[in-house]
Amino acid sequence: NLRARGKVLGPLHGIPVLLKDNIDTGDRMQTTAGSFALAGKAAIRDSTVAAKLRAGGAVILGKTNLSEWANFRSFYSTSGWSGRGGLTHNPYSLDRNGCGSSTGSAVAVAANFAAVSIGTETDGSIVCPGNVNSVVGIKPTVGLTSRSGVVPISHTQDTIGPHARTVADAAAVLNVIVSRTPDKNDPATGGVPLGWQGNGRTRPALPADYTAFVDPNGLAGARVGVTRQGIDSAPPQVVAAFDNAVAAIQDAGATVVDLDGAGFQFASADGEFLVLLFDFKLDVQKYFATRVGVPMANKTLADAIAFNDANAATEMPYFLQEIFQFSEAMDTGGPDPGNNPQPIFGGLTYNQALAIDRNAGVNGIDAALSQFHLDAVVAPTDSPGWTTDLILSDHFIFASSGLAGGPGYPIVQVPAANVLGMPMGISFLGTAFGEPTLIKLASGFEAATHARFQPTFTGNITTANTAGTRPTPRPLPEKDTGKRPHHI
Repeated sequence: NLRARGKVLGPLHGIPVLLKDNIDTGDRMQTTAGSFALAGKAAIRDSTVAAKLRAGGAVILGKTNLSEWANFRSFYSTSGWSGRGGLTHNPYSLDRNGCGSSTGSAVAVAANFAAVSIGTETDGSIVCPGNVNSVVGIKPTVGLTSRSGVVPISHTQDTIGPHARTVADAAAVLNVIVSRTPDKNDPATGGVPLGWQGNGRTRPALPADYTAFVDPNGLAGARVGVTRQGIDSAPPQVVAAFDNAVAAIQDAGATVVDLDGAGFQFASADGEFLVLLFDFKLDVQKYFATRVGVPMANKTLADAIAFNDANAATEMPYFLQEIFQFSEAMDTGGPDPGNNPQPIFGGLTYNQALAIDRNAGVNGIDAALSQFHLDAVVAPTDSPGWTTDLILSDHFIFASSGLAGGPGYPIVQVPAANVLGMPMGISFLGTAFGEPTLIKLASGFEAATHARFQPTFTGNITTANTAGTRPTPRPLPEKDTGKRPHHI
């Protein structure tokens, strides 16, 4: 009615949006991170991202299930399961996993429950669900979107971004949720991510409109570097799907550089787990202080551990809380906690771990872009959806999000293939604030391939439908690869 009267509330006027259940809304909807420890009363105010969506005219319809505590409670968590929300199913094959931790956000968009949704990512939690559910996922540069009012893992790595069925839709949502001026409740929105810190690089002016970079010919004349990041150990049909995607990039006019063949080695963010554990212990307590009327209001991580122990039947029927316990064991006290040796990590300090992860940006994506004169790095996003297993946890084989996770760099994941009825995507990765270039390249790939396909809600797609990429013979390796038969 408002639009008919010529009154448009914003660029997302009337568009239904769903939020991951770790993003605060100041209405009657609860924000729980999937745990009863945060259930009972809604947050007292909108998160910055929720407020921006409302100001942009969006209609926030509800919250989506997630991997409890964003997959940061146990090493053996099953993606898409939470104590409060139960198990989220992959709409392409209901026996398969929707990945995580933004499981419901991607599933809801794939299943046409909403046009767009909002997820969060620390390392993989937007792009992997996008990958296995055949939707676009934009993981923004850390600090491009505000984390104020979001249940945290790490202020160093957390970021908020959209899932959508097209790159254009995802870019339109990104336009609305970006913090173009600093948010007083999130200092990162006025700075640069870890990979750019300490080298004099400053935050650039942000584009007025990210949708302006959507280009069906976006790959023409581009130069991208390809890395396989473990996919060579995957089954042949998965490898063939990625090979076909790389061929499509070339056919669309891009120059492809084989980074692995050139001997390039990405520096590893080996300090990441220490950083996340250290940050979580402090950051989650700060978040608890913003809540009222829930078990963890004004409590600590130690209290959350005790709550889980006391409510194990509902909170821990399938997996425990080793990550919580490791985080609680971190030494975050004293006048200079960043230099406290952490016994769990052989005496490594938080500040030393940050330096390692900063180097993963400098001598990882940044070095690849510079040395090979690239517009972006391209990698297989993650494994196709595996069979959900509440006993043995997640069965993925490879993932590339770690290239950008530690340094805080952006990724655009886009659907790329059909592997026996299951989706698979590719990721375009770049340096900080490189979203315009990544959107251009990903939209060019999308237009060249039209790889996204609709879910069928089949119970077991791989036995009901053998369409899609099939195995193709590969030359045998000349040397032992370490791969072994299993269960013989």
